[in-house]
Amino acid sequence: MTDLLRTALYDLHEELGARMVPFAGYEMPVQYPMGVMQEHLHCRAAAGLFDVSHMGQVLLRPRSGDLADAARALETLVPMDILGLGAGRQRYAFFTNDAGGILDDLMVANRGDHLFLVVNAARKAHDVALMRDRLGEVCVVEEVTDRALLALQGPKAETALALFVDDVAEMRFMDVAVLEVSGGEIWVSRSGYTGEDGFEISVPGAMAEEAARALLAMEEVAPIGLGARDALRLEAGLCLYGSDIDETTTPVEAGLTWAIQKARRAGGARAGGFPGADRILREMKEGPARRRVGLRPEGRAPMRAGTRIFAENSDLPVGEVTSGAFGPTLGGPMSMGYVAAQFAAPGTLVFGEVRGKHLPATITEMPFTPARFKR
Repeated sequence: MTDLLRTALYDLHEELGARMVPFAGYEMPVQYPMGVMQEHLHCRAAAGLFDVSHMGQVLLRPRSGDLADAARALETLVPMDILGLGAGRQRYAFFTNDAGGILDDLMVANRGDHLFLVVNAARKAHDVALMRDRLGEVCVVEEVTDRALLALQGPKAETALALFVDDVAEMRFMDVAVLEVSGGEIWVSRSGYTGEDGFEISVPGAMAEEAARALLAMEEVAPIGLGARDALRLEAGLCLYGSDIDETTTPVEAGLTWAIQKARRAGGARAGGFPGADRILREMKEGPARRRVGLRPEGRAPMRAGTRIFAENSDLPVGEVTSGAFGPTLGGPMSMGYVAAQFAAPGTLVFGEVRGKHLPATITEMPFTPARFKR
């Protein structure tokens, strides 16, 4: 792992006994001595601290000084209503390509005079290059490389963070704020990737370890690795880029049309105008050929990524699993994948091919566990 990058919290992970693995070009903690199962349950019951500093942080500044110019420019790359995003608010978004596929999914925040984006680690170089090429005449695209990113997730996350910094208790889901603390400025959003209430906190790299130690010193907070993070997001029905969505997946197939606001839909004030709009808007009207679905396999064994899905009494595959794991909160296996649209209705019985056998699973609505965001 000598060629891998390290986050500002690498030494702390080692001290805490983390097992480190390669992930998106970084050495990242997959689990701590508590173990994946207990880390997962601790996050659901109290609060978990995740190092997500491998993610990309990007500032988009309008050269004119008018934020509306930056918003309009970004709308040429994403099918979201960025112009209508209020100050101090954040929105889920995705870059699309000319075929209607998803280049990356991301978060976009309106910070008054500029936009703040958080993009996936494996795609950040691509995303920054895309924005500089397509938006560079209108915006300064600044990749932030001197800050760490922490995620504090769980029902006691607010209690823990409020002891560290004032004003967070008043934040709602998808609010963002820039707050002053001893040691520098922190950027906080009330959001996350677990289905729980929580926060993502950008801190200066020099204070990252101090901030992490302060949070971990609280009884409510435990360190959580990538293993538990994956099961948490899967229980929450959230997509992982590169697994559940990619350049070959349209937002309609992926069930992400809730993220496309009225202004960008057919008949909206700024309908279309983004890459792949013709296909995406057509699929929104007519329906896609396949759909992302949840699956509940019978028994205890998960159906993992790559498992082919078959209809009852058929040897022809109708889909494939893209993510699968045992759900500690759910108390059983869960999978996510794509099936032909005619098999996507909840309650449909299908079969996954596991070690040469066709084992039953039921198409299920997601999330597998209810979201608990603070509205």
